[in-house]
Amino acid sequence: MVSERRDPPFGGSVVFLLMNLPLGVLAFGFLTAFVSAGAGTAVVWVGVGLLAVVVLAVRGAARLERARVYALLDRYIDLPYLPLPAGKQAARWKARLKDPSTWRDLTYFALLFPVGLVEFVLVTTFWATSLALVGLPVYFRWLPGGEYRFPDWEVPWLTVDSTVEALPWAALGVLFVALSVALTKALAGTHARLASALLGPTVAQRRRMERWWEDAEEKNLVAG
Repeated sequence: MVSERRDPPFGGSVVFLLMNLPLGVLAFGFLTAFVSAGAGTAVVWVGVGLLAVVVLAVRGAARLERARVYALLDRYIDLPYLPLPAGKQAARWKARLKDPSTWRDLTYFALLFPVGLVEFVLVTTFWATSLALVGLPVYFRWLPGGEYRFPDWEVPWLTVDSTVEALPWAALGVLFVALSVALTKALAGTHARLASALLGPTVAQRRRMERWWEDAEEKNLVAG
């Protein structure tokens, strides 16, 4: 079940979005290295062990990602996994590989790098522009020549060399701050929905889990 809160907290959204790119790079590097090495050496069985590590790592990382989404975006995502069958390891591995959630977890981490890159560029660009405009009345006097030239020092389209001239740009910066806040929350909310779609249970999986728990309760009652 996903939290009903639609508007993620601003501070958590900023931290979450800035974390996505480094985590995406880490996930991309891990998946590329281990999947390629595992697929290339599967014929000598070494690769089977590497691919098994990928499956376990992805499912474990997905649990941490659900916790990160909840901690920073206040969105709770249910675990989609059915309990593994008791018995031999072969049956347990078969259950992991047949579980669609394993492959959806893998898809999420494969997408985290490109999605995180877009989010990072948008957030840093908007906030850098906003803060630069808001602070222009203060810092322009410490720039070379005591003035701000846009877009280039050699060929300026406009020059700001007084506080009065900087104030309209600071007002524009306040508008950009409001837009940046809205953009930050919108990106975080969109990512939370992506995480819910890929890391949470589908309707069919919820029904399977409900049937599994009902069967387990009946067996316990019969055994009792």
